[in-house]
Amino acid sequence: MDYLLNEQQVMIRDLARQIAKEKIAPVAAEYDEKEEFPWPIVKLLADSDLFGVYIEEKYGGIGGGVLELAICTEELSKACGGISLSLAATALGTYPIILFGNDEQKQKYLPDIAKGRKLAAFAITEPEAGSDAGSIKTTAKKEGDHYILNGTKQWITNGGEAEVYTVVAMTDKSKGARGASVFILEKGMKGFTFGKKEKKLGIRASATRELIFTDCKVPKANLLGKEGLGFIVAMKTFDKSRPGVAAQAVGIAQGALDFAVDYAKNRRQFGQAISSFQGIQFMLADMATQIEAARALIYSACRMIDSGAKDISKISAMAKMFASDVAVKVTIDAVQIFGGYGYMRDYPVEKFMRDAKITQIYEGTNQIQRNVIAQALIKESLK
Repeated sequence: MDYLLNEQQVMIRDLARQIAKEKIAPVAAEYDEKEEFPWPIVKLLADSDLFGVYIEEKYGGIGGGVLELAICTEELSKACGGISLSLAATALGTYPIILFGNDEQKQKYLPDIAKGRKLAAFAITEPEAGSDAGSIKTTAKKEGDHYILNGTKQWITNGGEAEVYTVVAMTDKSKGARGASVFILEKGMKGFTFGKKEKKLGIRASATRELIFTDCKVPKANLLGKEGLGFIVAMKTFDKSRPGVAAQAVGIAQGALDFAVDYAKNRRQFGQAISSFQGIQFMLADMATQIEAARALIYSACRMIDSGAKDISKISAMAKMFASDVAVKVTIDAVQIFGGYGYMRDYPVEKFMRDAKITQIYEGTNQIQRNVIAQALIKESLK
């Protein structure tokens, strides 16, 4: 379908597509098997200026928005959902700075992120605070011109590889979620260390680690916004980033469908290609339709967000929820079309299936997305 992309968006799409096809696809299985972080690909993406597609030109970016990031993420995810996260998760860690950082903070951090010289990560999740963000235990105590952070973050994408971290911590526990604040931390700060690297079902080329803060001294200048804005920063960030998860999901689904179509044309049973069987044709038709519907919703959500619309939580949640559900269904169906071969690691679709599952879980489970959507509907009905 023609989504009326402008010249810059087409350029981003074509460049990301070329890199995905020529550089990522040939090594995706190797990085998945070895569970290595794809630094050579990161350098290539940096050299191609793709890390800055959503960052303002005055801070070294291309000047695009959420749509440009989604286009790029989708194309990279067609080849590998894990490798694409080096860029997409950096955007997640960067959005708090874009949305709430002052000019000094933006000048300090955004140019290096835009050029891919430094990766970023966002840290809110803890062992007892996933969907329940109000249960954060990490604390930030103000002492003079610094804050002292203590606590642990869990399952942080780009953890250990990123240089810049936006971290949610409690500055006033008595206020619950309203007592949370966000700080910019840098790798190497005294008292900031990393725990184990997780071994995962999918997205295994992406690093997922614990962050550990032990009397970590953070300058007051690294506070984003002001104290007590932490929950708002997190929610506004997710409103911007969830279409990126949706784009990752659609890319994974499209990659699986492309392999399934090619396999169906070449796999022969009962003397003919299985693509001639109506049962297979119906599966492929449903897969393609679901992917296109998800893509249309994502692009619509992105354009709405980039237009400056205020009430974006519902459409952002819809895009993430629908696209990730589609990705899981489509990748499972792709494995089914491959039959026994689909279950073997010699073939690519089992990896797509493993990579798809996380899109229903991170940046807010799909159950949470349904809560967000329903609450928005109820609120709208009262107006």
